[in-house]
Amino acid sequence: MHPPALDFRNVNALWGSVLAETLFRSGVAQAVISPGSRSTPLAFAFASHPGFEAIPVLDERSAAFFALGLAKQRRRPVVLVCTSGTAAANLFPAVVEAREGGTPLLVLTADRPPEMRASASGQTIDQQKLYGAFVQFHHELSLPSSESSRLRYLRQTVAHAVERCLRPTPGPVHLNVPFRDPLPPIADGGETEGATKGVNWTRFFSSVSEPVDTVLASTVPVLSPAVHGLIVAGPVLVADAEAYSTAVGEAARRLGWPVLADGLSVVRNHADKVPNLVTTYDAILRQSGGNDGLRPEVVLCLGEWPTSKVLRTWLEDSGASLFLATERVDNRDALHGLTRHLAVSLPVLVEALPQSLGPNGYQEMWAGYELRARADLDARLAAEDQFVEPKAAWLLARHLPAATPILVANSMPVRDMEYVWPPTDKRFPVAINRGANGIDGTLSTALGFAHGRQPSVLLTGDLALLHDTNGLLISKRLRGSLTIVLINNSGGGIFEHLPVAQFDPIFEEFFATPQQVDFARLADAYGVEHVSVVNWGQFAALIRALPASGVRILELRTDRKQDPLWRRELLAAVGRASA
Repeated sequence: MHPPALDFRNVNALWGSVLAETLFRSGVAQAVISPGSRSTPLAFAFASHPGFEAIPVLDERSAAFFALGLAKQRRRPVVLVCTSGTAAANLFPAVVEAREGGTPLLVLTADRPPEMRASASGQTIDQQKLYGAFVQFHHELSLPSSESSRLRYLRQTVAHAVERCLRPTPGPVHLNVPFRDPLPPIADGGETEGATKGVNWTRFFSSVSEPVDTVLASTVPVLSPAVHGLIVAGPVLVADAEAYSTAVGEAARRLGWPVLADGLSVVRNHADKVPNLVTTYDAILRQSGGNDGLRPEVVLCLGEWPTSKVLRTWLEDSGASLFLATERVDNRDALHGLTRHLAVSLPVLVEALPQSLGPNGYQEMWAGYELRARADLDARLAAEDQFVEPKAAWLLARHLPAATPILVANSMPVRDMEYVWPPTDKRFPVAINRGANGIDGTLSTALGFAHGRQPSVLLTGDLALLHDTNGLLISKRLRGSLTIVLINNSGGGIFEHLPVAQFDPIFEEFFATPQQVDFARLADAYGVEHVSVVNWGQFAALIRALPASGVRILELRTDRKQDPLWRRELLAAVGRASA
């Protein structure tokens, strides 16, 4: 007896259903599918499989980032299906982000058979190794066959592809999948079922299972409580934020070192688990970075180096011994310092650490700076009535319901998280496309990150949202809700912080790229709710109670020219207050 998920109507249908069944037994259960003819057998296979959630998305680029968001949410591979030709090229930006961000993504590009290539056949391009070095594994599957040896090859290759999505580190994998006609599941009169009659399907799939996590072993250096040391908790996605934060807290207790937590680190939202937590280091170091008393002798960075350029530069110049602990095997040392890579899991690292006999004064110094800076920062933000961009992030932390998933856009939103997001125990899952730091696909990623969970939030600027408005086509497919907090400063605010801002008029037209889009009308075109926020009190009320379903845009209009000045004054004042 064969499993009910197999389709024997013709050889293409069987090939697609064996592929889908293998993925399902490997722990993969979601497929994002863009429409197309050549991918018909794959679309039928996933849409018909009872264990798969198959989600149709029109725009391939948007589909790819939506799948990326799903994979970020679950930390498991998500299938991405498209037809042949330029459809596959539209997946490239998300593949790059998946590679750089360590996100498991299994890309299936349908293709014409070999005899139709290089002959001006429609929707046919060279899809061999299309994504180059950005995928961890590429393979073109053979043309479908009902021979048992070929079906075993298909099973093992697909199972291996899932493994390569996760090992040695998570990332994208590309399978190119050619098909000959007929593409729909037109019955072949029992020919395919007859050819496979002798196959024991229970035994056939018995070797396929979900890959099991392994713990990497490493020689852990002597990290001593006797030295002035810092733990830097970088912006890394983890499967179990509670366990991760507990482990970071245990490392801090054992070493007696302060923890400088990136704005995107889960430990900022599990502050009760981590002693000696420092969140205002960007402001502190702008003012007191030259204080030799703050300078560390040893720095242990967990996962990734932090977002803050001020902190990264200070660490580079500190002369400290640097250790980067990450299970990723690729080079993650963007500082290019004298950094030792610890290819070790956090629990193994923590167990190897010595026990502190008591404070050595260094952590108390950092704690004093943090206490003064945080009090001053919170007071200044609370008193500010004008629409200044950092206050939106600060209010989200204070008023969102506990455990609200949050996706943050690049450019200024991520920096505002770094500057003002307070320590909290509200367990917010926070994510970002920080692998390549681009703004493309932001909305679609957020929709994927929100899909099937409690009401979620996207914090974004206007250009990042406009770059991916086709993502709004997904809104009708969303299970759950997404509230988009839109900071509309009519252009690219990040560029106002760069030296090129001095060079008008070229700066304004070619860098700031001002826009005058009416977001209310744009939302209406997609059937999405829009609210023009008029004051902070209204904003706080709107984010305290998030809608149960649908997409909603909360638009805050800010001043792109004044906001950089306000930020600089704020951080300078907070830095002075901390000293």
